[in-house]
Amino acid sequence: MNRDKFISVFDTLAQDILLEIKEIGLPTEAYEWVKKSLYYSVPGGKLNRGLSVVDTVKIIRGDKVTEEELFKAAILGWCTELLQAFFLVSDDLMDSSITRRGQPCWYRLEGVGTIAVNDAFMLEGAIYRILKKHFKGQTYYGDLVDIFLETSWKTEIGQLVDLLTAPEHNVDFSRFSLEKQMFISKYKTAYYSFHLPVALALIMTGTSDETSLKKSADILVPIGEYFQIQDDYLDCYGAPEVIGKIGTDIEDNKCSWLINMALRKATPEQRAILEANYGHKDQAKVAAIKAIYRDLELEKEYTAYEDESYQKLTNMINQLAGGKLNPKIYITFLNKVYKRSK
Repeated sequence: MNRDKFISVFDTLAQDILLEIKEIGLPTEAYEWVKKSLYYSVPGGKLNRGLSVVDTVKIIRGDKVTEEELFKAAILGWCTELLQAFFLVSDDLMDSSITRRGQPCWYRLEGVGTIAVNDAFMLEGAIYRILKKHFKGQTYYGDLVDIFLETSWKTEIGQLVDLLTAPEHNVDFSRFSLEKQMFISKYKTAYYSFHLPVALALIMTGTSDETSLKKSADILVPIGEYFQIQDDYLDCYGAPEVIGKIGTDIEDNKCSWLINMALRKATPEQRAILEANYGHKDQAKVAAIKAIYRDLELEKEYTAYEDESYQKLTNMINQLAGGKLNPKIYITFLNKVYKRSK
């Protein structure tokens, strides 16, 4: 299944949702609002999470994969994209972000504002409407519902720690640490972006059990942590036209990998500059932070971290050879994120 065919499945699922709400007599204005929200917030990204479900099923099933299996995998893939949209619409509002995927954040559109909170709830709710329609008769239906609920819970825990550690307009570096940054990366990003797509494929193909799911998570969660550190790096050093958003981690007082590395390496004088300028929506102050990052050679630190992480993860994947889990699944994931620029 190529990207275009995958996208066509979204149209089918969106129509399922829209037909359901139309049948309950939703007023035309509300119907059009939901339709706009769905199409604005869900299909515009890179779709890596959703396509990864399909790719993993193809690896597991090999030449035996059927069109029906690919269609079901695509449905689960779009459920992960709906989960992603739910998180992003919420996160952008909480962070007062400006752009997402090269366009204004949903909440910033005229007339939206805090209505985006309810729109995010509806994006999440759509996941369970779709699962019920397409998987209710399957023996693994309960497992699908359970893993989405479990993953949402973990991600929300990560978001909470992120918000409590680094509230806007209250810079307190005593709350920051690399250990806390890794906790946030693990819970806010790794589970839903990396573990979830593969777990869904394992469940759907009947190749999941408690041991295999744990082994899978033991590799995919560290890949997700690495991905989040990449994201922190790109927020500062990536070009907005490439990454699809304007980085705001410095302005938003984020407990990012970069600021924690800077605090670890900074002289007392440099730390004073960091404390005076971090967490302010002032471009002169942002520039002052970035100047310290350059002086501390954080780009070089990141390159060394990236190479070390890649080697460590490759070694972990190689240990799967001859076992129940196909190493190709994890190599594919790792290669998707290694040295990425967006």
